[in-house]
Parts: sequence; structure tokens; C-alpha cells
Amino acid sequence: MNQDSTGDLTPFSIDLTFEEARRRAEVVTALGPHWDPRAALQGEDEAYALLYSGLDAEQQRVYDMLVAAGVLPGEEPGRAASH
Repeated sequence: MNQDSTGDLTPFSIDLTFEEARRRAEVVTALGPHWDPRAALQGEDEAYALLYSGLDAEQQRVYDMLVAAGVLPGEEPGRAASH
């Protein structure tokens, strides 16, 4: 009995570039006309600052260590963890 059935397969392809563009357009549509990306980013920055405010000395030391290791993002604009 022949176990190789690759001759029975039908090629299938999909253009993911088109699908990604369609998905992004749907997301922007769902956000609505009143969505303000600048205000959203400002709100995220404020939330991030609040999250790491008021740390005691040990918490600050651990936070600084995690930032230096690239586990947590620093406070620079456009921040993102390096790992």
C-alpha cells in the first residue's frame, strides 16, 4: 500500500497582505470617528506613570533592575520592552 498521498492534495493559497489590510480597516471603523489616537496614547502614558509611582526603595530597585534588563520598558517615548 502506498502511504504517499501528496498527489491527492490541492494547492491552497491566501493573500495575507490583503486580509491584514481588511482587518485593520475594520478595526479603525469599529473605533469610530471620535477615536483620538493622541489622547489614547497620552492616557496610556498616564496609566503607566501611575502604575509605577509611589514605589518604596526595594520596589524601585527591582523596577530599575527589570528596566535595565529589558524586561520592562523604560520611561522614554515610544517605550517597549526589548525582549
